[in-house]
Amino acid sequence: MTEYTTVSIPKELAARVEETIEGTTFSSTSDLVRFLLRSIVIQHQRSGGELSDAEFQEIADNLRDLGYLK
Repeated sequence: MTEYTTVSIPKELAARVEETIEGTTFSSTSDLVRFLLRSIVIQHQRSGGELSDAEFQEIADNLRDLGYLK
């Protein structure tokens, strides 16, 4: 059985995420966050443990577009 933990995000961001995932295959904010974190971890592992500046910037830009970063 998989155990879970809680990640807190501001309510305003949660509302924006809910709007963003409407009409997508993501059924919840948690689904999207899991997808993003897995993507980052996989990318990190494939690069031998270090992200290039371009990879880091791409991830940061994606997270910024979703409202996770300012």
